[in-house]
Amino acid sequence: MMGRFKHDEYIFYGELSSDGNLVTSLSHDGGTFEMSELALLPPAKPSKIVCIGLNYIDHAIELGMDVPTEPVIFMKPPSSVIGSGDKIVYPAMSQRVDYEAELAVVIGKRCRNIDHEDTGDVIAGYTCFNDVTARDLQQKDGQWTRAKSFDTFAPLGPFIVPEEDFDPSDVSIKCRVNGEVRQDSSTSNLIFDMPHLIEFISDIMTLEVGDVISTGTPPGVGELLRGDVVEVEIEGIGTLANEVI
Repeated sequence: MMGRFKHDEYIFYGELSSDGNLVTSLSHDGGTFEMSELALLPPAKPSKIVCIGLNYIDHAIELGMDVPTEPVIFMKPPSSVIGSGDKIVYPAMSQRVDYEAELAVVIGKRCRNIDHEDTGDVIAGYTCFNDVTARDLQQKDGQWTRAKSFDTFAPLGPFIVPEEDFDPSDVSIKCRVNGEVRQDSSTSNLIFDMPHLIEFISDIMTLEVGDVISTGTPPGVGELLRGDVVEVEIEGIGTLANEVI
């Protein structure tokens, strides 16, 4: 697994040891650190975050909606990104904030017009994502920008599993709030898989190194309250955990 870390004023990408206790810097000057010495940062610094709406079959059934014939995309700003252990700040102008557990891909190579059969060449790896949403504002505005874009509304992490070490086709995805399971599905229920999403999005916009594509959420979306701890757990990646304040 790979991550992004801070040691004093030194910020670097590093690789975790198999036991998770040591981190080896991937920078040119190298160095190995104990995990306890480091601050864990979001594992990517995206120029943009592209998200997918209604991309789980079981979520479409839950909502009584037709399965879309092409991906529905929206974006979050990079200023919304936080890492595992950071706080989600409940905005004063909202009265309803929801969690949305999602699998995300991190782009590892600048790309445009990528065929779905070649997307493995441009993927750095996979991580957990929480598409935090001010649901009342989403419904009020009729479009999603304000509701999705607050600072701290894009928790990401904790680590990136390299593309060659992860098969995203059928892994468990769960969300827990204060230890209670709220979402429990599998990526086998995705309507549009990762290769087709990258092909579709890269036909629209250039994807830069570090950009994040989040694949949509399964059924069971619900409300977060101040003081809640929300966790997104994806099999083979780990657990993204954040407190709401």
